[in-house]
Amino acid sequence: MAIRSKNKVSTNFNMSSMTDIVFLLLIFFIIASTLISPNALEVILPRATSNIQPNPQTVNVSITEDLKYFVNQDEVEEKDIENQLLALIEGKENPGIILRAEKSVPIENVVIIMDIANRNKLKLVLATKPN
Repeated sequence: MAIRSKNKVSTNFNMSSMTDIVFLLLIFFIIASTLISPNALEVILPRATSNIQPNPQTVNVSITEDLKYFVNQDEVEEKDIENQLLALIEGKENPGIILRAEKSVPIENVVIIMDIANRNKLKLVLATKPN
């Protein structure tokens, strides 16, 4: 007479706990992604080691240490920068601005140009010094 055990070990794998973990992670990342500020200004920093030629549709804006504004080598008053930029990029496809500000320039003066670019839907590149 063979004696059999009433407690049999099941060899099946249950996926319900694994799917619960995956759904919890999915919910976490969905909630975390809404906390990222989509209204931040995008500033593209060019690589300092590569030799990037500027796009012909770009306009150079420079701010010197004594807070003088230059648009393509021409000195411009702060209040006239937007009109000068719009006149230069009129009719160009995918216009953009290369902003060259000395490192001692206060951030408020840099934000003025960034705001002009944001209002007029222009791409803005902040120029850096190569290493």
